[in-house]
Amino acid sequence: MTRPVTVIEPGTVKLERLLPGPVERVWAYLTESDKRVKWLCAGEFDLRVGGKVRLEFNNKRLAGDEVMPEKYKGREQNVSEGVITRLEPPRLLAHTWLWKDQDTEVSYELQPRGKEVLLTIVHRRVQGRDLTASVMGGWDAHTGILADVLNGVAPRPFWKTHSKLEAEYGASL
Repeated sequence: MTRPVTVIEPGTVKLERLLPGPVERVWAYLTESDKRVKWLCAGEFDLRVGGKVRLEFNNKRLAGDEVMPEKYKGREQNVSEGVITRLEPPRLLAHTWLWKDQDTEVSYELQPRGKEVLLTIVHRRVQGRDLTASVMGGWDAHTGILADVLNGVAPRPFWKTHSKLEAEYGASL
């Protein structure tokens, strides 16, 4: 089965997903905390190059009544920070992301495709097979929830989806 996340070089994964547009709407779900919390995490972004990024994860809130997998216990909530490295609203956002003691970088690019928008996420400097599989499964699950939210349907279950995708991506690495 073809998946939306691929390894494009060692330490770099890329996701491509078509979402309902327009670009400005998807941009708001990337940059505004009250919208981003519905699919990824809360936290303010100082939208300027050099501005601070705060990512406040609360996967229990995102997952609702779902049982968290044992391997993630104790990490229900966490905060990561970074700095905006590129900004071209409403088309491109990139920021560093200090995550699991790794200084990674994520870029989000939006391209109109008729009434849809192609979201491309590239996550760089991801080290290790297990972390790579987790990042791949995470981006696939989180952006799947974003697609559900933008389509106005009930979001898919987070942990069930993430666990299944993480295992599938891990088996392909």
